[in-house]
Amino acid sequence: MPRTRVLVAEDSATVRGRLVEALAADPDIELLGTAQDGRQAVELCRVHRPDVITMDMIMPVMSGLAATEYIMAHQPTPILIVSASLNRGELFKIYDALAAGAVDVLEKPVGDEFDGDWERRLLSAVKLVAKIKVITHPRARLEAKRRAADAPVYPLQPRRPVRSPELIGIGASTGGPGAVLEVLRKLPPRLEAPILVVLHINPPFESAFADWLDAQIDRRVIPAENGAAVGALRGRVVVAPGGKHLLVRQDRLALTLDQERHSCRPSVDVLFESIAAEFGASASACLLTGMGRDGAAGLLKIRQAGGVTIAQDEATSVVYGMPREAAALGAATYVLPLGEIGIQLAASQGLTMEAP
Repeated sequence: MPRTRVLVAEDSATVRGRLVEALAADPDIELLGTAQDGRQAVELCRVHRPDVITMDMIMPVMSGLAATEYIMAHQPTPILIVSASLNRGELFKIYDALAAGAVDVLEKPVGDEFDGDWERRLLSAVKLVAKIKVITHPRARLEAKRRAADAPVYPLQPRRPVRSPELIGIGASTGGPGAVLEVLRKLPPRLEAPILVVLHINPPFESAFADWLDAQIDRRVIPAENGAAVGALRGRVVVAPGGKHLLVRQDRLALTLDQERHSCRPSVDVLFESIAAEFGASASACLLTGMGRDGAAGLLKIRQAGGVTIAQDEATSVVYGMPREAAALGAATYVLPLGEIGIQLAASQGLTMEAP
């Protein structure tokens, strides 16, 4: 079996040395080289065509974000972000890189890990990321121009008469930040339903996801608060915090430390099952790109309760795991490309994108 070919992009000599040592010790991995700035990473990617790049975000000459955007636009390659940046601004750059096509994120070692624990997680992440077939992503500025030039979009397969929507649920994992953003951008401003979001992402990087989303769209995005009345959240996007399940109970949000589902907390299944029980046919939900099967059974519960359910299709998923499980269960009313999901969520409520 061919070895996994890895390029390391990291400007810190200490961290770079630890990355190289861990990767070189694995007989299933071939270390192609190291880059000390983003420009070197771009050039070495062009020359060596690695299976995986480990990418630092904060580097001289060209940042990790800029390198990621360029590589995903011109030489699509699975990228694992390895970062120690936990302030708000740097976390935003991580989400931007994930939205630009990076696959996953792992924290840098800080020196107090159990012996070999970080190295094992690194090797596992590298091998997992290497299996993912990535697609070409336009650079952020090109994507912004494309959105501005888009013609008005009108709904597909309208299913319900115009009425006030009740609740929308969104679940995602690997590849999720960009997918969630794309869905939200396609929702018309008139859609007033509260939108509850569960995203799987490695701690401690989940803390700024709501703030990042809020900066990307016109709709207000806030972190979930225990006991908040659902009726007071109309028109808002509410994001589950890391380490706690988000669910709806008696028209209020609840955050719990209940047992993990599918090794996940927050779990999409926990949210979707509560939405099915509380809102039934008044609910809509979509399950986006991600590994595993979390959310599939919950999506089926919503469909069985009469709600509209959507699974992302294989062609546009970074990882066709969770939505595939949903489709196999018959949980999805529609299986759609990512670009059509927000439009269909609106159409299912009788709403259209407004023409300029």
